[in-house]
Amino acid sequence: MPHILVAGKIHEAGLERLRNAPGVTFDLVEEVSTESYAPLLEKADGLLIRTQPMTSKEVALGSKLKVVSRHGVGFDSVDVKALNERGIPLAIVGDVNSGAVAEHALMMMLAVAKQALHHDAGVRGGNWNCRNAFSATELAGRTLLLLGFGRIGQGVANLALPFGMRVAVFDPYQSDDFIREKGCAPVATIDEGLPEADFVSVHMPLIDGKALLGERELALMKASAIVVNTARGGIIDEQALCAALKEGRLGGAGLDVLVDEPPKAEDPLLDCPRVLLSPHVAGLTQEAAMRMSVSAVENILKCFSGDLDPVLVVNAQEIGFS
Repeated sequence: MPHILVAGKIHEAGLERLRNAPGVTFDLVEEVSTESYAPLLEKADGLLIRTQPMTSKEVALGSKLKVVSRHGVGFDSVDVKALNERGIPLAIVGDVNSGAVAEHALMMMLAVAKQALHHDAGVRGGNWNCRNAFSATELAGRTLLLLGFGRIGQGVANLALPFGMRVAVFDPYQSDDFIREKGCAPVATIDEGLPEADFVSVHMPLIDGKALLGERELALMKASAIVVNTARGGIIDEQALCAALKEGRLGGAGLDVLVDEPPKAEDPLLDCPRVLLSPHVAGLTQEAAMRMSVSAVENILKCFSGDLDPVLVVNAQEIGFS
């Protein structure tokens, strides 16, 4: 009888699927932290994990583990090499939240451009005249540069084009013809696209822990430009971003993902001007959370029944999973 550990609160639909699965038992730890789930790993045959880290230490604790299922599509918080050494498949949920993330990215663009936080604070603080600063900007006629053109990037483009935006795309894995078919303009390099961009939205993975937009790249952007990151913390150099915003070399930023999650009280981003922050919640709409929970559970159940789709196993090639 397989025993599953659910490390972090998930939508009730996923838990209901577990309750109805014959011959399965499970533990649920609602807190999203390594300390809360690590003590229960030793009896788990399968692990469903949220965003908390899973290092080689936790992999070793799970001596019975046969599958790990991420409640999402990213897996940089999991030590894949340690799983490979044990032949343990790491599954992701596939395309269940790309629409939600795309909507969140557009929301952040709009909120920062329209000075939503500034105007809300003004009204609440009795400063009605904040309206006379004329600080809000429009999306129509502006250029949006998308860094990455997978499902989420394409979703952002589909939302931005009806706003009258010109959408440029950098993605070395998509052909220029495909990008043009989607109504967008390909750019050959990031450096080519940044100087012309009024908005930049990031939809690429963090590679080797290196920031995609560092001090040099941010310096190429317009002083009025707005940058949005709903992908992974660290893709934008947070220190360089804060400096650019404080010195007036950048117009604003919307960040759903951070290097440290949650941020420490002394994190400079918390006091940085013109930054809209959200707690890694872009893909956690009610609808997406339901789909994600069920999919993450199904990956574990299908692994035990021999039906897990290899397309959803990120280390399938490394462990010979088919």
